[in-house]
Amino acid sequence: MSELINKINETLSVIRKHTQDNYPIGIILGTGLGGLVKEIKIEHQIDYAELPHFPLSTVESHHGKLIFGTVNGKKVVAMQGRFHYYEGYSMQQITYPVRVMKFLGVQTLLVSNACGGMNPLYRKGDIMIMVDHINLLGDNPLIGKNEDSLGPRFPDMSEPYSLELIKLAEEVALENKIKVHKGVYIAVPGPNLETRAEYRFLRATGADVVGMSTVPENIVANHMGMKVLGISIITDECFPESLKPVVLAEIIKAASEAEPKMTLIMKEVIKRL
Repeated sequence: MSELINKINETLSVIRKHTQDNYPIGIILGTGLGGLVKEIKIEHQIDYAELPHFPLSTVESHHGKLIFGTVNGKKVVAMQGRFHYYEGYSMQQITYPVRVMKFLGVQTLLVSNACGGMNPLYRKGDIMIMVDHINLLGDNPLIGKNEDSLGPRFPDMSEPYSLELIKLAEEVALENKIKVHKGVYIAVPGPNLETRAEYRFLRATGADVVGMSTVPENIVANHMGMKVLGISIITDECFPESLKPVVLAEIIKAASEAEPKMTLIMKEVIKRL
């Protein structure tokens, strides 16, 4: 067995002391977006520190727990807090929990993030359903020896975000009168926010929003055959000609104010799966 499979088995051995259940739905909660946890009927929760080979989240507002339970009667496993490249972790470490989720039975992955809006039609507090992404992180979690038992050497990325799940999310938003955009997310390493010139460049690539997460998780999920729904909350406006300094507290405030709408969409999508 490969080193990666051995590590996964070691992590699973700890999880299986808490639960033997299968969890078809996985959730990753981004900056300031931990509120969905309140909607989970929690059966078990494990601190990341207790899980072998799990990194530890070093970012404010990321709690660092793996939560097991149900949403609308459906079994879910949720990451309350994720890992980022800028924290100094490797791409393989960032995405390791997604690998573990697959072994817990996850087939559908719901991912959320806070991001900066570059599309001039977007405003702070708006919600965007991710239809595609651009990876400018300068790295890829699949670099290195491929683990053939997990997925192919050259995974297809023609539908990185499930069209079926996007349609479901749009239907939910329409029924609940929630305004949503559909757009392209571009991932950059961070942790600094971008300069005016960088925002102009990133917008010119075809991106609508910019963030520092999600893309590595999506690549690994696709590698293992999961369907992914990505939802972004625009927490600041990144228009070069009217750029103002942004502080983390404002980003978290904007995320938490818009979060109930995102939580409703995710909850209803889970119900319809």
